[in-house]
Order: sequence, then structure tokens, then C-alpha cells
Amino acid sequence: METAERYVRTWVASPRDKEIEDTVSGISDGQLKLVHVVKALGEYLTSEEDDLRNKGVEFLALVVGKSPLEKFNLQSIKVLVAFFASKLEDTETIIPALKGILAITRIPALSSENVIDICAAIFAHVKMQALVQVQRHTVFSIFDSLVAMHRDVLKSMGERFLSGYIALVDGEKDPRNLMIAFAIARVLAIEFDISIKFEDLFNITFCYFPITFRAPENDPYGITAEDLKLTLRSCLSASPLFGNLAVPLFLDKINAGSPVTKRDTLQTLSVCLPVYGSRVAGKFARQLWSSLKLEIFQPTDPETEEEALKATQVVIKTIYADEVTDAEVDGLAKDACEECIQILKEPEKSQAKPAIKVLCAFISTTPSVSRYTLSHVVPHLTKLSVDPDELPNRGAVLSLLASLIAASRDSALKVINSEDIFLLPFKDEVLGVLVLGLKGKSSLCPAIEGLSGLVTTPDLLDDDEIGFVVQKVNEVISDQQEDLGASDAALDLLKTISCNTPSHIARMTLPLLFSTLPEHAPVREDIEGREKYRRGLSALSHLCTQPDLFETLVVRLSVRLSFLYAPTTVPEDTEPSAAYAHALLSTLADVLARKVERGDLDVPKYVDRLVPRLFNLAAYGVLLAPKSPGGTGVADPRIISVSARLVNLVVQSLSAQKQETFASTLFAAYLKGEVATLAIGDLSLPADTRFSPFGLAAPEDQASLVPLFSGAVIALRPEARVKIPVDDEGAFLEELLNWSIRYAKNNTQRECAWQVVTAVVNKHALAQDLDAFLDATFSTFWNEEIATSPGPDTRRRAISAWAWISRALLVRGHPKALIFVDRLFELFGDADVGWDAARAIGQVGTADKELTKRNHAIIKILHAQKYASSTLPKIIAGAQDSTDPLRQTVHLVALAALIKAIPKTAYEHELPTLMPLLLRGLSLPDPTLRAGVIDTLLSAAQADVEAGAKTASEGSVITEHASSLASIMLQNSAASEMADTRVRVGALKYLAVLPKIVRYSVLHPQKATVLRELARASDDPKRAVRKEAVEARTSWFRYSG
Repeated sequence: METAERYVRTWVASPRDKEIEDTVSGISDGQLKLVHVVKALGEYLTSEEDDLRNKGVEFLALVVGKSPLEKFNLQSIKVLVAFFASKLEDTETIIPALKGILAITRIPALSSENVIDICAAIFAHVKMQALVQVQRHTVFSIFDSLVAMHRDVLKSMGERFLSGYIALVDGEKDPRNLMIAFAIARVLAIEFDISIKFEDLFNITFCYFPITFRAPENDPYGITAEDLKLTLRSCLSASPLFGNLAVPLFLDKINAGSPVTKRDTLQTLSVCLPVYGSRVAGKFARQLWSSLKLEIFQPTDPETEEEALKATQVVIKTIYADEVTDAEVDGLAKDACEECIQILKEPEKSQAKPAIKVLCAFISTTPSVSRYTLSHVVPHLTKLSVDPDELPNRGAVLSLLASLIAASRDSALKVINSEDIFLLPFKDEVLGVLVLGLKGKSSLCPAIEGLSGLVTTPDLLDDDEIGFVVQKVNEVISDQQEDLGASDAALDLLKTISCNTPSHIARMTLPLLFSTLPEHAPVREDIEGREKYRRGLSALSHLCTQPDLFETLVVRLSVRLSFLYAPTTVPEDTEPSAAYAHALLSTLADVLARKVERGDLDVPKYVDRLVPRLFNLAAYGVLLAPKSPGGTGVADPRIISVSARLVNLVVQSLSAQKQETFASTLFAAYLKGEVATLAIGDLSLPADTRFSPFGLAAPEDQASLVPLFSGAVIALRPEARVKIPVDDEGAFLEELLNWSIRYAKNNTQRECAWQVVTAVVNKHALAQDLDAFLDATFSTFWNEEIATSPGPDTRRRAISAWAWISRALLVRGHPKALIFVDRLFELFGDADVGWDAARAIGQVGTADKELTKRNHAIIKILHAQKYASSTLPKIIAGAQDSTDPLRQTVHLVALAALIKAIPKTAYEHELPTLMPLLLRGLSLPDPTLRAGVIDTLLSAAQADVEAGAKTASEGSVITEHASSLASIMLQNSAASEMADTRVRVGALKYLAVLPKIVRYSVLHPQKATVLRELARASDDPKRAVRKEAVEARTSWFRYSG
């Protein structure tokens, strides 16, 4: 008892949580009893001082709320209920009393009598209008708890509870409380007998419709208008008794509301009407159709039209919910259908499209209405399409029919039995008019659209009919070569057919397309011949993704390639042959890339069926073609590049076991000259042919096949079993580096060699022999090839190789990555290669196409951010240090290169410091660096535009330097100052964005100058520059305060 008194006195003197927790702990341990607490509070509970009395009740409420539920028995609950109920009469203690009652309602032992007493006390003494939101929320929480835990008791109170609750909550406006009120009202409407009070319950809920609430910015409660709409909607749809009251009000909102209100009302109507039932829907059917028809035929916007169509479907479904036969379809469905058919008698008129939308909506309602609609509309449209008087309107008619077919298909996809395909009785007539439509130019595209709907309807057309469709569409492809839209639509249809029945495409379409591909390349003057095979290849690329079709494509195009690589007669001009070979290989690559993207399971088998043929053709092209009846041009670097892409796509899809087998064959061919085991195909390679692409004296043609090697190696998996099949990986990489720097014939060969080094280092960096390679590279390679190499060109190549290796380590998060990068800073004072080292800093951070997940590279997340956080401070410090002008300029170059390579999030916190440096970067003589800086500034500015960031942190930084930015961009946009087109275009784009992120008062003094200079830029010799100048000038003309 004394302990309880001490806690009470201390808390009353200075309210703290500790005393409450100690009291609750004592009750939990049995050292205190609740009666002790009540006795200790005696003088405070009966005190004449309002503050003391309030504190006494609040202390007890807090203790009750935190005490274990099992400590309360029936007697104590009864006493507490009576006590707190009595305190509701006292205006000074009503708030803590409500908290105490809320705590009691959560006690499972609360009896029915206690629940009734609580409700009676609240109904009698609580005036919601006198309470603030938090206190009203407590009242709502009390009833929420009672409805959840003591629903049967509240039901037994009947009208007394409903009347009291409705009177209590009437007029609530706070969204936090309304969320609870709507949820309670839904339970009352569904589970309570509201037949006597349903009008009152409807009135206190529908008065909030439609919701116009807008959440304040940074609302801590997170309640949105959509939350309120959905909760209110669930309340209004809770009882069929609301139907006769709600529908007239819905109609008023539809007819007189704003577009937002209309959409909300239509959505709510769609939810509520099925609950209100067919009787209510039938009663208001004409009025509903009249209002909905207006929103469909004269829509305010597409979204409202869509909601009106959905509501129309709901009305029909609700009215015709009970299945009836066709003969019994009467009322609204029949009248609306006839009304729409009457409109369709003039298919060229604008009202025909809304009418067909209504009929399509009917098809997705009930089977009876759907069958009735199709049985009346399809014959009408087919009759119109063959009517000679309607010939000019055939395209419009078939377009309407195609929409109807699509709706019927969508409906059929929801059922299983073919008997329920309501279009089945009319398929012959429909197929006939659609095929007829293929012969007219205006009706061609609608006819193809309709045929697409037919072939995608399950179980509608049999196999012969689908073959007939393919035959007719093939004729379209042959006849409509000039109409790209029609040809594309026809190809889309054939592709759709190929997904389910590829045999028809393989048997009828592919031979037609392959016939457009000549055995030998058209001569340079044969423009029509080149265009013909390009169209054929484009169509094949579109169609041949299915496994069977792709296999046919590989075989047939391989034959065409063989003719090009081993021609019977020598072409005088090799460029057409090279272009044709490139087109054939590009088609294969494009289709294969889509198959890899989709994860097709048939891709790995082409390591045996396609990859050896590619190596065979390439090896023949460089080994024999130059000596045989004439060089054919097939060793062109562009052709080799596409072949490498194909090899890469296939190898990356292989399992580790298959990759291991392939890698052994690959390395044996390139390092040991055993090319015959790799290059298997139609073209024979002599047994005595020497193949050594990496030989120090290798012919340039053989070295040109290095891209095929790199394309395969970079796709190898990092698993231990896919180890590079050489005795010493480190020694192999050292030799490859040496070859790339000293013996490679061009940049393509060098970069391919570096790609191989990069891939191996990235995937096997932890191997022991590679660790030795990294150590040797860090010391020996640096000293011999970069630090002291006699020729600057050799040093530049070595720096590029260093950057590739550094990136391989960086991407996988290797600890030596930043050590490698730091060595590049040592070259910043070198007049010969300082700029190259600076550019390499950016190259290390630049994402590439080789180290990707698809190529099984090891990539750690946030590696770019970590790289920026380590490197950027050093570069900024060097760029700000003016003691050595040469090093300062090189640091600016490094900054320009790095800032383009890393994501914005990695440097945006440094923007205030970076902006002056970036402005200086816009004066660098290298146009590539300038373009990179402008692209960086432009991407940041465009992000600010999207965020409306005139007041954002980036916006304030740009505002500070806006005047300088405008002047420098004008200099870079002038043809007399900047010869590079890309820089001029970028500068003009930035000038167009600048007024959108900087206040007018800041740039107002420069407006006249900018407009004058932009007028000059509008006369730039390059069209792309003139276009951007006009856009920028328009933006500045509109720039005002």
C-alpha cells in the first residue's frame, strides 16, 4: 500500500513513465494489487481541484492499459467500468476516462453487461463536437474494439445501439477517424439488422461521397484520398438496402460532376450495383443507360469512357445475372443492342466506334447476352462488308468487326468448352469477308486485325483453316512490299500463328521469304535487289524465334553464307558481298539475342550446329579466300564483329560442362593451330593450313579473327571447372598483354585481347597464378611499358590495358583495384601521357558490355559508388591546387572523364564543390571531354526539371552559377568557337533546360544576349544543331517573371 502511495504521489508531482512502469511491474509480480492503487489514488480521484482529479483518473487509466489482462477479474472490471463511466460526466476527466474505457474494452473477460454499460455511458455523456481529433479517435477506437470482440452483445442491443452510434459519429471530418468509422459502418451494414435505421446509416456515410480529401505534404499518417475512397466504397457496397437510395445519387454525380467525380462515381457504381441486386438495377436500368451512354458516346476523356463501359458491363451482368435463353433476352440489353446496331448502319460516322465499344462490352457480360449480341451484330456487319453500295466503307466495317472478334476472343479465353465460343456459328462468314478484305488497300489492315482475332480464339479455326489464313497472308506479303504498315501487320499475324502452329509458317511462309535471298550479293548498282533481300531478312528476323523455325533459319542462311565465302566467280567489287554477309549474320544475331533474352532452351545446341560453322566460314575467309578465286571481302571487321556476337550469345547460355569442352577446342585452335577441330562446316580447310592468330608474325587477316576468340572467352563461367585450358593462366595473360601492345595490328584486335584479359582477371583473380600475374603487372609491366617505355604510343596502349585490368578488379571488389588506380595519378605530371592517364581514370569507372551478368562476370553492388568515394576527393583536391598548372589541368581532365562514368548519386553531394571545376572543364580543348561534362550537367538538369527543382539543392547550385553556365554554353554552341557538332547540340539542349530550373530574376539580364546568340545558332550548317537552337530559343522566349 505504501509503495503504491509513493508511486502515485511521485507521478502526480512529476508525471513520468517510470512510476507507471513500476506500478504495472508490481501488479504483474503480485506485490501490488489494483485495489491498492485505487486506494492510493483516493484523495486525487475525489479532489475538488480539476488538475489533481484529472491526474488521478489518468494514472489509473495508464496502469489499466499496461497491466496484464489476466490480472482483471469480473468484479474488478465491473468496478472499473462503473468508475470510468461515472467520470464521463465530469468534463475535466472525460479524456482520461475514455482512455481507461479503451483499455478495458480490450480485456477478454469483459461481460455483456459491462459492454452495454459502456455504450450507454458514452451515448449519454460524450459529445463528439466538444472533443478534439485525438480524443474522438479514442472514442472510435473504443467502438472498433467492441465491434471486433463483442459484436453479438452489440447486436442484441438492436436499435438502441444503432441510434446511439449513428448520432455519436454524425459529422466527423478527420480522415484518420473516418477510416475507422467507414470500417465500422461496413460491419454494421453487413452483420447487423439495419432494416429500421438503414436510411440513417446511409446518410452518415454517403454524405462523404465523393471524397475530395487531399493529403497534406509530408503527412505522417500516410492516409491518402485513395485509401478513403476504397474504404467508403466498401461501406456503400455493404448492404442491398442502400440500393434505392444510392443509385439516384450516383446518377446525379455522373450527370453533373467533374471528370474526377464521374470516374469515382462510375467505379463506385460498378462495385455497389452487384450487391444492390438485379431488382434495383432493373428499376433504374433506363436512367443508368441514359447517363452511361452519354459518357461513352460523348466522353470527356478516355479514362471516363473506359469506366463508363465497365459500369455498363456491370449493369448488364447484374440485370441478367440469372441465366436465360436467347429468346428471353429482353429489356435493356435488347434495346441498347438495337440502338447500337442502328448506329452501325453508318459505319463511317464517328458514333460507330462508341457503338461497337458498347457491343464489345456486352459480349463480356453473361453468356445469354453475349450470344444474343453476336447473333445480331455479326450478320449485320458481314452483310454490310459485302454490300456493293458500302464498298468505300469496307475498311470501317471490317475495323468494327475486328473489334467485335477481339472481344469475343477475350470472352472465349475465360471459358473452357468450345461450345461456349459464341462466334463459332458465324466463323465461315466472318473468315470469308476478312479474306475478301485482304484484297483492298483500305480494308487490308482491319482484315489482318480481324484474322488475328480469329486465329487467337481457342478452338475456333481448325488446322486447315489456319493454313488457309497463312496462304492468304503470304499473298499480302508478296503484294504489299511498299506498304510497310500492312507488311508489318501481316508479319505480326504470322508470328502469332507461329507460336502455336509453326508448321504452316515453315511449310508456306519461309520458302517465300528465303526466295528473296539471292545466292550471290546484288551488285552495287542493284538498289532494288538489296532492298528486296533486306525486306526478306527483316521478315525472317520477325518470324523465326520459335525453335523449329530458328533451326531452319540457321541452316538456310548458313548455305547462303557458304556461297559468299566460296564464290564460283570472283566479284570485282567485294563491298556488296561483305554487306550481304553482314546482313545475313546480323539477322541471325538479332533473332538469337531475343531467344537468349527469353531464356529459350534450344540455344545451347547451337554450340554444335552454328558456332563451328561460324568459325569455319571465318577461317576459310582469311585462310583461303584471299588466295582463291579472289578476295571476297568476307573478312571485313564488321562481319567478324557480328560473328563474335553470335558466338558470345551461344557460349554464355552453355552449362559449365559444355563450356569446358568448348573452351578446350577453342584454345587448341587459337594457341596450337588445331583449327580443323573447331572450324567444322561446309567449306574444307586444307590439313596443312597454318593458323596462328597470336603469332608474332601472324598475317593480319588471321589476327582479325581474335574477336571470335574474345567473344567466346568473355562468356565463360567463373566456376573452377571452366578453367582456362592453359598450363599457366598468368603466363598466358602476360603473353596476351605483350601481343596486344606490340604486335596487334589495330585497336579492334587490341581491345579484344584486353577483353580476354579482363574477363579472366575478373573471374579468376583469386587463383594463385593470377595473383602472381597481378603482382608482376603492378611492378614489371608498369616499369617497362608505362613508366619507362621509349615510345608514347606504346605507353598509351599500356595505360589503356592497365585501365582494363583495373576495371576487372574494381567490378569484383578486389582489394588491389584501388591500388592499381592510384598508380595512374603518378602520371599526371607527365606531359606525354598525363591526359591519357586522366582519361583512364574515367575508363575504369565506365560500364562496359563485356563484364555483365549475362557473361557471368563477378559484379559487386555499389562498386561504382565506392570507386567514386575513393577517387573523387583526390581529383577535386588536385583540380583545386594551382601550384602546378599542368597537373591541375590533368586533374580537370580526370574529373571530366570520371563524372560521366559514375552515377549521379555518387557525386551529387559534392555538386557545390564540383560546379566551378566542371565550368572550367568546359574550356578544355578535347571536345569529347567537353561533351561528357555537358552530358553530365544536362542529365542533372533534366532530373531537376522532372522534380520541379527550382528550389531543390541542385537547383540552388545551378542558380549560383547560372550566369556563367549560360555564357559558356553560348560559346560552346557557336560553330565559330566549337567545331564538334555533338558539343554544340549538347550546349543548346542545356540552354533550353536552363530557364526551367533557374528563377527569371537570376538570368533576366542575359536574356537579350542569349536570344541574339541563339538566333545565330539557328543558321548553323548542321540540321541537328539548328533544331536544338530553335527549341532553346523558344524556351527563352517564354522565360518570364
